Amino acid sequence: MPHTETPGTEAAPAPRLRWWTELPLILLVYACYTAGRLLARGDVSGAVDNGLALLRIENALHLNFEHPLNRLFTREAWIGIPADFWYASLHYLVTPVILVWLFRSRAVRYRAARTWLMTSTLIGLVGFTLMPTCPPRLLDASHGFVDTMAQYSSYGWWGGAASAPRGMGGMTNQYAAMPSLHVGWSLWCGVMLWRYGGTRTAKAAGVAYPLITTIVVMGTANHYFLDAVGGAAVMGAGLLLAPFVMRAADRVADRVKARFVPPVTPVTAGSSAAGSSIVSAGCQTSAGERIPRQRESRLGAGAEAGSASPQDAGDGAPAAAR
Repeated sequence: MPHTETPGTEAAPAPRLRWWTELPLILLVYACYTAGRLLARGDVSGAVDNGLALLRIENALHLNFEHPLNRLFTREAWIGIPADFWYASLHYLVTPVILVWLFRSRAVRYRAARTWLMTSTLIGLVGFTLMPTCPPRLLDASHGFVDTMAQYSSYGWWGGAASAPRGMGGMTNQYAAMPSLHVGWSLWCGVMLWRYGGTRTAKAAGVAYPLITTIVVMGTANHYFLDAVGGAAVMGAGLLLAPFVMRAADRVADRVKARFVPPVTPVTAGSSAAGSSIVSAGCQTSAGERIPRQRESRLGAGAEAGSASPQDAGDGAPAAAR
């Protein structure tokens, strides 16, 4: 038996997201992220100790990919300069573009994707606070790293303070290396391109973008390999927590609506008929008649068939001859 919904009781459509509410929300999270980076600077000596500890772990596990990549980027300007531009710009361009693309073309998936990104970003902020880490480029020169951002600064807008514009190095926390959100955000972008791109080119970009970003952050001496691993781990944690965050947000929204928005009583299709006991529109009916004028229609049918009975003809009609 096919399922039909009672009119007036259909499930209400999900509320449509609006750009003028989404944009302030994203800007708020990014402002918290930036402010947290500035507040969670920690002491320099502790950050250096954490950086050296990561380097020792990598050496013990033979995972020190930073040194050979950094030497390559330092020696080959045609690799190092594009890598610096990649590090300084794409982090802030590709992610917003993918967010806008999802909002416009994949609105059903946008909310989950946005929640995943924001949750992971806030988890990364906790990492910056608990474990300030000196990046390889700021270690003593005896450790063998060269700051390519400083080496090629004449080609771009950045100075010696990572990707910050010249003269604005004091507005960034250079010891927020663990986890690498450059890698984390690029991984999020890659997943979105792979799942929703729809073409082979988009899927190839979804694989290439996080891989190249991981190589770039190590070759420019901005992150350790374990920072990249931490960035991926943060995104994994954010993915697991995103459904809980959305449910909590829905509960808060429902409470706000219940408090400030008056309830609307649904009107069913049969409510007007149920409110009136007069169904014959003023016409009289007798016992056994379900609709007005049934008597006349029965008489007409009996006359044509030649089999009318006295009872059907009415009280005043003569009996049929026998």
